[in-house]
Formats: sequence, structure tokens, C-alpha cells
Amino acid sequence: MHVYLMASQKASKQIKPLSGQIALVTGGARGVGRGVALQLAEAGATVYISGRKPDSTPRIPTLHDTVNEISSRGDKAVAVYCDHSKDDEVKELFERISKDENNRLDVLVNNAFSGATAMEKNVGKKFFECHPSFWDEINNVGLRNVYICSVLASRMMVPRQKGLIVNISSAAGVRYFFNVPYGVGKAAIDKMSADMAEELKAYKITVVSLWPGTVKTEKSYDWLRSGILSKLTKMPQAQIERMVEKGETPDFVGRGVACLASDYRMLKKTGCVLLTADLSNEYLFLDNNG
Repeated sequence: MHVYLMASQKASKQIKPLSGQIALVTGGARGVGRGVALQLAEAGATVYISGRKPDSTPRIPTLHDTVNEISSRGDKAVAVYCDHSKDDEVKELFERISKDENNRLDVLVNNAFSGATAMEKNVGKKFFECHPSFWDEINNVGLRNVYICSVLASRMMVPRQKGLIVNISSAAGVRYFFNVPYGVGKAAIDKMSADMAEELKAYKITVVSLWPGTVKTEKSYDWLRSGILSKLTKMPQAQIERMVEKGETPDFVGRGVACLASDYRMLKKTGCVLLTADLSNEYLFLDNNG
């Protein structure tokens, strides 16, 4: 327990349980991905973070902002521009890591999601009122790309008989939340994690779905201020404000991933849906505000 706590808190700069390991966090420029990248790097991993070029997503933090913060802490990260809706760019991302790291990849965190704009445009609409392309806008990167990245990561992990794949999901997979394509995508991620775990267990590769709670991301606050979050959840604005303020930070999610990656018994959890709050109780880490 002590080792995992040190991996997740800043109290010690001596213990680096992920030293020498290679991690990839997709969608690592901001939000949950950024928090996960920061914490994996703090635990000693060399972290590759992927995402679209800044001109595709103006006025928001960039991959290089995250890399610069990691570097300022004395840790190591590499930014790789990648549009995860394009298979050739995803393939090039993994080829880059394979070439630079001698075909080594220890941790993959599937976090990339590109459906936020489509959700904003279709807020308040029923599924039958939306163009069928709405499904693809939510699930091309949010689901299909998770599969593609997991395939490519597994091909690197299997020869080493070691690895961890974390698929960021949510409770939307078991109850209605936001819209139909979003919920179906999350349910599919959870099932995919369980089935991939079944096929990868023989190679000692762990696959899990991770459910954060309400996370205080840039997008959460943007949607909160604009009223979109209230419309998406069909909850009163005041209630939504309280929910977000009581939520967890991206760093909290990242500490959960870092502790799991540091756990030599992680394979016992393969195929499971894990909650960040449960990981906090098990590994004894806290959020930034305690």
C-alpha cells in the first residue's frame, strides 16, 4: 500500500514505481487525459500523449502544454499529433512508439473522445430527431478507436507477456445519460474490456474499464457556464453546479491509473469495471483538496 501511495502523492520524489515503463494516453491534452498523463509521468513512466493539432481545437490547452508541465516537474513526456478518427494516423502513432521504445508499451489509456461538439449541436434532441451521422460522431473515436488502439497495443504487449489497457468509460453504460449513442458507446466499451480481458489473460495483460465520477474538466465548466450540462442531464442548474463542485479532479483519476499500473496484482482485476472512488479506498490516495 505504501508504494502505491507514494506513486500517487507528491510526498516522495524517491519512489518511482513506473520507472522505465512506457505509457500512451490518448486525448492527453486536457481533462481526464491530462490528469492521467501527469500522474503516470510522476510515477516514473515515459508518457506519450496523443491528440489533434492545436488549429483543430482552438482556445484550449494543447499537447505541448501538458508536455511542458510534465517536463517542468522533471518527468518525461512526448507529444504526438494524431487524429484518432483516422486509422492511418493511429497506426503511425503506434509505429512511432514501437520504433522509439524498442517495441515496448506497458500501459495504454484509451481516453480520446471527439463527440463533444456533436453533443452540443444535438442537445435536447431525441435520437430519432438526429441525423444518423450523430452515431459516428460520438462512437467513431469514442468506441471504434478504442478497439483499434487496443489491437495495436496488444500486438506490442503480447510478446512481452505484460501490459495494462485502461478504457475510460462511465456509468452511462448502465443508465441513461446524455443521449443514446453516448450510453451505448460506454456500455460497449465495458463489454469490450471484459471480452478483451478474456483473450489477453493468458498473456498476463490486464484490461479494465474505469468509471470516474463527475470530473472537473475544462469541458465540464464550459458546459456548466453555458447551461449545456443542465440540458444534457435534464437536471436543474443549481443541482448541476453542486455536482460539479463536489466532483473529482483529473489528477484524482490519474492517481487511480498510476496506482493500478504499479500493482503487481493488477491481473486479478482484469475484465472488471473499476470506479475511481474504489481505487482511492484500496490504494489510499486522495484528491488535490483531500
